[in-house]
Amino acid sequence: MSQRKLKDSVSIGIVLYQRVTLLDVSGPYEVFARLPGARVALLAATLDPIHTDRGMVIIPDTCFDDAAPDVMFVPGGPGQMDVMEDEEFVGYLRRWGAGAKFVTSVCTGSLLLASAGLLEGRCATTHWLSMDLLARLGVETVAERVVIDGNRITAAGVSAGIDLALVVASRLFGDDAAKEIQLLIEYDPQPPFPGGSIRTAEPRIIDRVSSGRVDLQEERRAQVDRIVERLKRWDRESL
Repeated sequence: MSQRKLKDSVSIGIVLYQRVTLLDVSGPYEVFARLPGARVALLAATLDPIHTDRGMVIIPDTCFDDAAPDVMFVPGGPGQMDVMEDEEFVGYLRRWGAGAKFVTSVCTGSLLLASAGLLEGRCATTHWLSMDLLARLGVETVAERVVIDGNRITAAGVSAGIDLALVVASRLFGDDAAKEIQLLIEYDPQPPFPGGSIRTAEPRIIDRVSSGRVDLQEERRAQVDRIVERLKRWDRESL
């Protein structure tokens, strides 16, 4: 792909909320922040500290009202459930998505995009534990690490956010820019064990991971069902 610069400066907004997963944020941030001329904003409802799901603190630098990103990036994490039915939060996603050049997510961030109606009629992916929930929201799910459908780019679980950010870098500034960043951060995955995906993991490991998250996934499923029912009511009322 030839180098094609979008403009002198591109704004990238990383959407934050309490109990977000740190690597969902920090991996893509490391890539985005190295893009030539990029302005990366950490967006949140307020500038109060954000506590990740494992306790580390992130300080936002931009309030939602002040944001209009060219690239909207939505990370995942258990806190996704806290904001998925927050109409004000979801409303911001709708507004930004309508004007963004790229609408992106990693992990369960795609559930938030779907709840905002930004993946309607699109192909997308999410963490393997939540693929059925994304499909329940009317999205055509694809079990790939990064899925591109027009200007919607979604990634699978957690570490896949780095892959997504490199894809976005390529789309914005060309393959060479992405390759240079990939080399600078020495992103050359060689995990110590096989089985980092649902396709390669041992069945007993999959069972242990799944069984340890049954309550969380049931809570997510109940929430998705509520959202689906609400969307159905809106459709009936609009007839």
